[in-house]
Amino acid sequence: MSLSIVHTRAALGVNAPPITVEVHISKGLPGLTMVGLPETTVKEAPRSRAQRHYQ
Repeated sequence: MSLSIVHTRAALGVNAPPITVEVHISKGLPGLTMVGLPETTVKEAPRSRAQRHYQ
């Protein structure tokens, strides 16, 4: 099991708010969980990409 933390910034017009991404990798079935309040398009896009990757 491993945990990685990435600090980055989002492009929102002329603003660039900081974003922290935490990734935990472990054995078992593949899955994706998003925590927070992302917009609907953000919620759906990574999940579909991840599912295509595992197929």
